[in-house]
Amino acid sequence: MKKIGLISDTHHYLDEAVFKHFDQCDEIWHGGDFGSIAVAEAIERFKPLRGVFGNIDGQDIRSKFPEVLKFACEDVKVLMIHIGGYPGRYTPLAKTEMAASRPKIFISGHSHILKIMYDNKFECLHINPGAAGKQGWHKVRTLVRFVIDGADIRDCEVIELGKR
Repeated sequence: MKKIGLISDTHHYLDEAVFKHFDQCDEIWHGGDFGSIAVAEAIERFKPLRGVFGNIDGQDIRSKFPEVLKFACEDVKVLMIHIGGYPGRYTPLAKTEMAASRPKIFISGHSHILKIMYDNKFECLHINPGAAGKQGWHKVRTLVRFVIDGADIRDCEVIELGKR
């Protein structure tokens, strides 16, 4: 069993509350737009980190994190792309990668819109944790926390960090 903390779109800002909310997590996944290597390094000092680069990320992040990340957590295949869209409105890259890898979880960021929805076509749970940073048009900063236990994805929680 793995407890996962999911964050995206920090845009150079890492709220100290993230450490409290993700204290019991085994891993933290970042959906891109870290904003600075300092954000990634702070998370890595705290917990194991997986992530993708986002459109605002510089070479420091791009040299460390890929555009597309595919991996297994427990018995669940995961696909992560910063600009990926959502069910019925995926980007061309996301469609191609989803068809090829058939993940059970697809994670994206970019939109700053919190979305957790099941995609019947790809038989996949789509999660966009919204934005945890202070840049952008979102009104509330959000995180997501969930559990992967074997092939089961459960106990999904949305965490509000406060106003942007």
